[in-house]
Amino acid sequence: MDQKKAPPRIDCRRCVHFYVTWDKNMPFGCRGHGFKSAQIPSQVVFASSGTACLLYRLKVPPKQP
Repeated sequence: MDQKKAPPRIDCRRCVHFYVTWDKNMPFGCRGHGFKSAQIPSQVVFASSGTACLLYRLKVPPKQP
């Protein structure tokens, strides 16, 4: 049996593709992959593909005046 290793920790909340939905049953979304989920999107991607999310891109914080 192949057991999946734990994925590298990806914080979707810091990704440009992550968004919060109005759907209380599916509160997390990923614009990059095009889905909503009850779990953090990177966990769903790893569970379904066995690899870490390849679309993760860190948000650029706004410049402070």
